[in-house]
Amino acid sequence: MERRQGMTNQAQLPLLEVQDLKKWFPMSKGILQRQTVYVKAVDGVDIQVQPGETLGIVGESGSGKTTLGRCISRLYNPTGGQITMRTDGETLDVSALKGKELSAFRKRAQMIFQDPYSSLNPRMTILETVGEPLLVNHLAKGRELEERVTEMIVQVGLRVEHLRRYPHSFSGGQRQRVGIARAMVVNPRLVVADEPVSALDVSIQAQILNLLQDLQEKYELTYLFISHAMSVVRYVSDRIAVMYAGKLVELGPTQELLSEPKHPYTEALLASVPKLSQRKRGMRLVSPGEPPDLTNLPEGCVFVPRCKYSTDQCEEQAPQLRLVGTNTYISCHRAELLTLRGISGV
Repeated sequence: MERRQGMTNQAQLPLLEVQDLKKWFPMSKGILQRQTVYVKAVDGVDIQVQPGETLGIVGESGSGKTTLGRCISRLYNPTGGQITMRTDGETLDVSALKGKELSAFRKRAQMIFQDPYSSLNPRMTILETVGEPLLVNHLAKGRELEERVTEMIVQVGLRVEHLRRYPHSFSGGQRQRVGIARAMVVNPRLVVADEPVSALDVSIQAQILNLLQDLQEKYELTYLFISHAMSVVRYVSDRIAVMYAGKLVELGPTQELLSEPKHPYTEALLASVPKLSQRKRGMRLVSPGEPPDLTNLPEGCVFVPRCKYSTDQCEEQAPQLRLVGTNTYISCHRAELLTLRGISGV
């Protein structure tokens, strides 16, 4: 299934706007555990997501992409920064919502979790699982609730007779369909999909991705699609955001970012994607070293220890995210000087 072209209208106000978002986790350190340091899981991220767009977020494990998604959906309270959502004629300061206002926001922003096994309550039937958001948000009950759940279950490719069954009787792909139905049943405007296919077989992954795209077109949804697999993100995304050590290092249109990356870390991610169709595969590029300690980040660019293009400026001065070209944002001092290798034939 090909990506939709021209779906994003840049003249529109963004549905979601994130400014200087931070999420730091306190951690005790030292022999007596009296010293407090902070794990900077998300550190100063800025993104905008247009209505109807799919923004893919990629990066290694520990890059902060899941924490970013959970802050946006308010499963985590941000340490700093601002999250703004514009929907139904309202402008919401998501980072400041509390009480009833926060509960009302959850109807507009839902999350699909990574593990279809642990994200479902084994003691609840599918009817109870998918119907719970309707009950909690006072949207439906009784016969109306069962009708809405039945309609959504059919939409995601399950059958009516599945409603009275428990999660243990379903495969991983079927459980993920239940998770998708639970997120969609309240008719949200924004869906944060956190690694929704990583626990599934490859053949089932394609089915779930096609289902998500079909639901997006039918219900005019906006997706934040989080994954460590570039091959998956390239299939579903209009734009891609690349995260490393809690920071956003590159953001741009999918085809442009894949074919002409501007950040060395993006080049390394693309080079690690298997290229089975090539006769001469050669050595896959893997950046040496490990991601930095999030409690003690480098003074300059966070990618310096693993970057073969770094200079003294990179070690001494942290780069700022800036516009390079027309639609691409880069956090790299040398972005205009480097010619990096992407994926050919995108």
